[in-house]
Amino acid sequence: MTNTEIVEETIAFVKETLQGAEGGHDWFHIQRVFKTSLLIAKDEKNINILVVSLGALLHDIADAKFHNGDETVGPKLAHTFLTSIQVNADVIAQVIQIIENISFKKSLEKTTPNFNSIELQVIQDADRLDAIGAIGIARAFNYGGFKNRALYDPNIAPNLKMTKEEYKKSSAPTINHFYEKLLLLKDKMNTKTGKKLAAERHQFMMNYLEQFYSEWNGTPLERNS
Repeated sequence: MTNTEIVEETIAFVKETLQGAEGGHDWFHIQRVFKTSLLIAKDEKNINILVVSLGALLHDIADAKFHNGDETVGPKLAHTFLTSIQVNADVIAQVIQIIENISFKKSLEKTTPNFNSIELQVIQDADRLDAIGAIGIARAFNYGGFKNRALYDPNIAPNLKMTKEEYKKSSAPTINHFYEKLLLLKDKMNTKTGKKLAAERHQFMMNYLEQFYSEWNGTPLERNS
């Protein structure tokens, strides 16, 4: 099986597996991350495009938040699938490590990461880019609605020092999520391309929040033109 055929088989598998998934973690999220990963990878040297492609396509094949917090489901499902289509064992190992290390909550752990390949950095940037900007805002509120969370509550302050477990169990209003994660991502980008794209999307979120608070408080917006 050629690399192109492997990628095509994986796309078909992901589409089928994620049918009916929550709108912020569905096939279209995967597709955006896949495309952005390939875009970022163009500016990187000595990179394995097959690993990038498979890692991007399978990074959210079974997000732990939809599996009772079990972080082993995704890696196991990806490993079983890649083995079934006879992907090289070394490639499989790299893809599994990417799935296990890509998430934001992983960065909340106090231990030092033991895996940090350029392929992971590229996909991580692409995944984080999809969490910010216009689509990131849409995804945040879509998931908040899915979990029946408040839009905003002035009496509930963002928790800026959450542990990984606190983050996983949080049920705070969606606006808090901006401060607890989304606004932090710009400074967590790995690649030059990722940093450039993140700066634009970060500013969009800042403008959005300014507009949000203006409308919430019924006060005029005074943004410099």
